[in-house]
Amino acid sequence: MPAWTDLTKDILGRLPYTPELYHWLYRQHYQQYNRYNLKRLEKNLPALCEQAAAFARQSPRGKRVFIFASIYYWIEQCAVIGLALTGQGHQVTLGYYPYYDYRSFANRFDQRYRSFYTRTILKRSQGLMEAVDLLQLPPAPQLPAELQRAVDAISLYDTQYVLHVEEVEPESEFCRMRQAYNDLTARTTLTWLQADRPDVIIIPNGIVIEYGVAYQVAHYLGIPIVTFEFSEEHEQLWLAHNDEVIRQNTDAVWQASDHRPLQPEQRRDIEALEKARQSARTFGRSERLWQDVPPQGQERLRQELHLDERPLTLLATNVLGDSLILGRNIFSQSMAEWIVRTVDYFARRPDLQLVIRIHPGERYEKGPSMAEVIRAQIPHLPENVTLVGALDKVNTYDLMALARLGLVYTTTTGMEMVMQGIPVIVAGDTHYRQRGFSIDPQTWEEYFQVIEDVFARPQQHRPTPQQVDLAWNYAYRFFFQYPRPFPWHLVGFWESYQTWPLARVLGEQGQAKFGATFRSLVGEPIEWTDWELD
Repeated sequence: MPAWTDLTKDILGRLPYTPELYHWLYRQHYQQYNRYNLKRLEKNLPALCEQAAAFARQSPRGKRVFIFASIYYWIEQCAVIGLALTGQGHQVTLGYYPYYDYRSFANRFDQRYRSFYTRTILKRSQGLMEAVDLLQLPPAPQLPAELQRAVDAISLYDTQYVLHVEEVEPESEFCRMRQAYNDLTARTTLTWLQADRPDVIIIPNGIVIEYGVAYQVAHYLGIPIVTFEFSEEHEQLWLAHNDEVIRQNTDAVWQASDHRPLQPEQRRDIEALEKARQSARTFGRSERLWQDVPPQGQERLRQELHLDERPLTLLATNVLGDSLILGRNIFSQSMAEWIVRTVDYFARRPDLQLVIRIHPGERYEKGPSMAEVIRAQIPHLPENVTLVGALDKVNTYDLMALARLGLVYTTTTGMEMVMQGIPVIVAGDTHYRQRGFSIDPQTWEEYFQVIEDVFARPQQHRPTPQQVDLAWNYAYRFFFQYPRPFPWHLVGFWESYQTWPLARVLGEQGQAKFGATFRSLVGEPIEWTDWELD
């Protein structure tokens, strides 16, 4: 393979037929060394098409469905979902951007090659599923003002999300790069959807990068939208209709439960999950550990962290830049501002202790830690404030056992503290806010006043037995009913496909298990009923 520089590639990218020639000369080398690789889709596509066609011949005509994808691994995932929907009788168009990542510009040659390479593979689904390289479309000449404002906001979200920061300079190089990508996405997606309006559009995530832009374009055009994202468990996903799924709007599932008391087996399930989370064990089909170490006991922890007998407040952070915190501000400008002002309050209350627990999930991220943000703004923490890092061998549930009060932004740790009978103040717009068991201030004044009140009159703010039961009930609905059964997780996708090949998914067994989810994917009402993992 030639050792080409980006400048050389940019020049070659302007010449006709260079990607095609490269494809035939160096394809095997490209597949071996380039991460933009669709070889598993290419390998499985003939069988996928054969199975989809066999079921499609027996299925009634369905909806006109547009599936949006960007980034090569999402293209693979969405192509298989598209063929599954084809097998159920729907007319599917897969619209995609053949990008390698969302962190950098691709040189002209690489981008042209990826477009050609992807089109070559997806052409094999022709006649079953239309595949459209959106990069090849003429962009709309300009965006309506409303849509332009939405694209500008998404570019800021992208910078927060990718760089794991909260403070963003719109004129920064990265933000301007995302703005350029997002403007192009909006204008080319607008071109297609105005010319070929589907009955429903399916979009992963719906809040960041190209997915957020596609959501806003579809919303502007009034096209019904389904967004989806994957939970931590395999064979599950989250679904939302005409909403950004990452907002985790649980109104419908909570209303469907009608606050019915949990059945004994449901209570056992949520208690087993909670025990696994506390004990640093996996649960169900999830491979994730929520803690690095099992509980060590509160007294041992008190000694290790040099905590004394003063009343203790536990502040649990979210992962910095996580899409679960984007746009969740209520009275603070950012999670960092909320933490800094909270530390300032406790600095004036030497009679209390504050422990800040950095989210253990940061160990999976490459960006800066929330601990770095805190230390940069408060180089010398007050003596009554303790910072516990993401990698520290501390079990968060041991900290809960010491706490008289919990402070959270959007993390589910707040819900879990109420389940243990601890009053919790929620500062961000999380899914369990306003469910009847947390304390939900709307302003800074209310926030600091309620902290005062909790320690001045602790009995009045301790969750009642009814509120504790309500928190357990809600937790069951969130963890066990809100996710929907689905065969193929994005992580380990092709491994899960071996368990659930398309013919099995479209057959009697697969439809009994996943049929309702596939119907909801094309906009049919979501069936918020109980279901159990096998």
